[in-house]
Amino acid sequence: MASLGASSSSAPARAEVLALFRSLLRTARKFTDYNIREYTKRRTVDAFRHNQNLSEPSSVSSAYSEGKAQLEIAQRQAVVYQLYAPKIKSVMDLKTHH
Repeated sequence: MASLGASSSSAPARAEVLALFRSLLRTARKFTDYNIREYTKRRTVDAFRHNQNLSEPSSVSSAYSEGKAQLEIAQRQAVVYQLYAPKIKSVMDLKTHH
């Protein structure tokens, strides 16, 4: 979805797609658990790579809508994970903070 040249009004603009990508990555950083955080980042990058060559406006729109839905889910999950964060840090988190 990164290289969009569609001029249809139903397809999102390239800037909107990039903003969605950045929002998903920012949301991933909010997860306190290392594994969930890294999975969310990897899943975001993989999904955008998979959809980067979409050119049909309806396909681009559909992928964008799915991305927006995933963003809403990730944002809700980040809040839940923050509320119920484990007391013990991951070994990966301990190594990165020293």
